[in-house]
Amino acid sequence: MSGSGDSNIFMDCVQQNGDSNTTLILQCVSDAYQSSQERNSANLNSFFMVVCGAMIFFMQTGFAMLCAGSVRLKNVQNTMLKNLLDACGAALAFFLVGYAFAFGGDDEEDSSSRKTFLGTTDFASVGSSSALWFFQYTFSATSVTIVAGTLAERCQMAAYLCYSVVLAGIIYPVVAHSVWSHSGFLSRTNDDPFMGSGVIDFAGSGVVHLTGGLIALYATLILGPRRGRFYDAQGEPLETPKPFPGHSVALQLLGTMVLWFGWFGFNPGSALLLPGNDTFGQVAANAAVSTALSGATGGISALFTNLWIEERKTGEAKFVIGMAMNGALSGLVAITAGCAFMEPGMAIVTGCVAGWLYMWSSSFLVRVKIDDAVDAIPVHMVNGAWGLLSTGFFASPRKLELAYGNADHPGLFYSFKNGGVDAALLLNQVSALLFIVGWTLFTMLPFFIWLNYRGWLRADSLEELVGLDVSYHGGISGGSKDGVKKEYVEAYNRHKNSIRRRGNHSGSSSRQTSNISSTEKLWRSSWGASECGTHVDGSDPGRDQDAVMEEGVKEHDLPRDAIAK
Repeated sequence: MSGSGDSNIFMDCVQQNGDSNTTLILQCVSDAYQSSQERNSANLNSFFMVVCGAMIFFMQTGFAMLCAGSVRLKNVQNTMLKNLLDACGAALAFFLVGYAFAFGGDDEEDSSSRKTFLGTTDFASVGSSSALWFFQYTFSATSVTIVAGTLAERCQMAAYLCYSVVLAGIIYPVVAHSVWSHSGFLSRTNDDPFMGSGVIDFAGSGVVHLTGGLIALYATLILGPRRGRFYDAQGEPLETPKPFPGHSVALQLLGTMVLWFGWFGFNPGSALLLPGNDTFGQVAANAAVSTALSGATGGISALFTNLWIEERKTGEAKFVIGMAMNGALSGLVAITAGCAFMEPGMAIVTGCVAGWLYMWSSSFLVRVKIDDAVDAIPVHMVNGAWGLLSTGFFASPRKLELAYGNADHPGLFYSFKNGGVDAALLLNQVSALLFIVGWTLFTMLPFFIWLNYRGWLRADSLEELVGLDVSYHGGISGGSKDGVKKEYVEAYNRHKNSIRRRGNHSGSSSRQTSNISSTEKLWRSSWGASECGTHVDGSDPGRDQDAVMEEGVKEHDLPRDAIAK
């Protein structure tokens, strides 16, 4: 502080202590300057936290663009709305209960001396710091958004609203509390950290990405694949899965680059939360370098490894842009846990492995007939897990010392270099992984099974055929029908009007099981409402499929090929 501010401080101190006591005046001036500096530092910290939070929130745009480009045109509006509702639902749920469960009580002096499963204060509140609440809210919204892309083109709006609120308000906060809260049982900042080390998940490979990816996996297992993706109209497996390419590579690339930009708020911005905060600038710079290197290496490793494999298989080299985009995102997810603690070389290794893991896991999902519309499970779940483990292997003692003031338990790789074996950090990382898997499995799998049982999870087969834009939003954006024939839409409208008339006559909802159309019966008898091998309407799986198809065609005047598409 200078100028008139200096004069004011000095004159105030003179008035308080008298002009004859020099020692008291100097002590007063020193205390006043220190207090002023602390206020300025706190204000600056809050400002940067809001800026970084805004960058993370901008990632919602990236997710929206990526998802919109990855689906067919007849589902774009629906996908975009769900991404918008992520931000809306997460804000309200995190304000009402999420922040309290995650960080309630963290501002109390003895918070790090106890261990709790979740927070119990600050409900319907932003706590003691509005900047911290906003910053943490953007993380919760990111975790929710991961699930949306996986379930695209076949999930009902009601189910989406239900699970997004539950995830942001309860599931994610418990994980965040365990790892990031001072009183979390896995937290490194607790006075008695787990196994003497505590978990290192700097910006959320596990807390955010693994959590969202696991829930996406559970949801799609219950929801089942998109119609015609792996099975024909008779329910027989296709020899080769039918690809459903997105309608716009440009939107996919735009979304990828927006996400990469947002990651520089996601990872370096987390340095603002370090205890003490004296070295947050250097830590943030280290995180930014690792983020850039790992993302770049992930994209390159996936692109050129796939190029080499394709050339060996077909004799023709193909540069697949989807591999580069998802490989880069995989590298970014993987480095998120250890970005501040890895040397540049180890960040490159982490990104390279992430690109390979993406390739393998994406191919594996197709082989086992799990339909992920945007490959969110390979990117976020698989590489979220790898991010936790890679930190246990590669966390540098030098950078741990810079961030936390101690390096008692470095990564396993560095413990070998020091002449011993110290697996404490790696065991902590494995423990965090197992806890996140167990918590999400115990809570969200039964939740999706219940949604499916209620009939709220999967969209009607005709709605899926004409596209969710028609069935939920009144029409396809831009007027293009994206391969949806006019007669399909007309048949859907007749089906909808018929159900509405029957609903009005019987006083029952148009979505009740008793009003399942014969075309819906065809879909459910061929694939099952959840594609899990059970037929919701109780029909015999071995029944004559041609007869059922004929019934559907006659009822709605629906072309035969509409059933198979």
